Amino acid sequence: MTEPNETRPLRVLVVDDSAYNRQTITSMLESREGVEVIARATNGKEALKLAFDLEPDIITLDLEMPEMDGFSFLRLLMSRRPIPVLVISGYAQRDNVFRALELGALDFIAKPRRHISPDIRNIEDELSNKIAMVRRLHAVRLKQRAESLAAQGARPKGSSGSEGEDEVSLSGEPASVVVGIGSSTGGPPAIQQLLASLPADLPAAILISQHMPARFTKAFAARLDRVVDLHVVEAAEGQPVCQGVVYIVPGSSNLEVESSKGGGSVIHIVEPQPTRAGALPLTPSADHMLKSLSSTYGRRLVAVILTGMGSDGTNGTIAARRQGATVLVEDPSTAVMPGMPHSAMEAGTVDRAVPLEKLGEAIVEAVERHKRN
Repeated sequence: MTEPNETRPLRVLVVDDSAYNRQTITSMLESREGVEVIARATNGKEALKLAFDLEPDIITLDLEMPEMDGFSFLRLLMSRRPIPVLVISGYAQRDNVFRALELGALDFIAKPRRHISPDIRNIEDELSNKIAMVRRLHAVRLKQRAESLAAQGARPKGSSGSEGEDEVSLSGEPASVVVGIGSSTGGPPAIQQLLASLPADLPAAILISQHMPARFTKAFAARLDRVVDLHVVEAAEGQPVCQGVVYIVPGSSNLEVESSKGGGSVIHIVEPQPTRAGALPLTPSADHMLKSLSSTYGRRLVAVILTGMGSDGTNGTIAARRQGATVLVEDPSTAVMPGMPHSAMEAGTVDRAVPLEKLGEAIVEAVERHKRN
C-alpha cells in the first residue's frame, strides 16, 4: 500500500451495513482537518472492491454485515493488500473484537451499543486520534502478525479461566521473579504471539498493562487462557502473585503490588487519578505498574515494552533500571506502532531491543539469570 504522508489528507473508507452509522461516522471524520472519507460500503464484498480500487489509508469496519462479514473481509484484505483496519464494535461483541485483531485489524473502538445512536459522539475524539495514528504505522507488520498467529494455531486446553469465573483465590508458588509488560496499539495480537512462545513452566509471574477499555480485559484474558500454555487471568484485588500465572490489568484501572507477610506479594487494583487539567490518564498505565513492580521486586523484575503509540512505559523503565532490573523492548523497526519502545530507547533505559519473534527467548534468558542471582 502507499504510505500516507503529512502533506495530503488521510483517506478513509467507511464500512457499515447501517446507513445511519455510515453517515454519522463520515460526519465525525470529515469534521476533522486532514481527514477525507473517499468512499462508503455496506458489506465486505463491496468494501473489498473499493479497497483494491481506491487504496485508502485506513478502513473503519463493522464486523456484522450481510453477504460478506468483517472476518472474511479481513482475511482476504490482509492476504492480498494489507491496509490498516479500525474495528468499531459494541461491547456485546468483545470476543469478536479479539478475533478481528488476530486476523490483522489494527485496533478497535467500543461503541455504546450495536447500532449507533446519538451518544456515539462520545467516541468522536477517540476515533479521530486512532485514525490519525496511521501516519506512524508499520502496516506490513499487521499482515505478518496475523500470519504468525495463524501459523501457531489454537492450542485448546482445559481452561479454568472462563470469563465469568472468580479468579481471586489463585494459589501456587509465590513468584520470586516477575515480568512486567506494557503495550498499546497493536498490542493484543503481539501479546498473544509472545505468550504462545513462552513455556508453561516459566519460573516467573507475568503482569500485563494493555491500554484497553473496561469490560474488554476479562474477555481478553479468557481468550488468551484458551490458546496459550500459561494460565491467564484478569488481575483482581488481593490476588497473590504466583509463578506461572499471567495477570491482565483490568481496563480503566491501574495495578500495584505489595509485599505480603507470608512472602511473595499481592495485587492491588487502583483507580486512576485525574491530571491537573482534570482529565483521566490513559489506562491501564504501564508506567504505574512498572514503578510499583520496581519498588517491590527490584533486580528481580524484567520490564518489557511492546508496540504502542506515545511514551507510556518509559518512566516505568527508568524506575526499573534504577533498581537493577532488566529492560527489553520490541524492536521499533519491526513493531506495528514504534512509539512506546522507541521512547524507552531514547531515554537510555533499554538493555536489548528484540524483534517480537525472538522476544520470548530473551525473556526466558533474563528470568533464568535473575533466578540464579
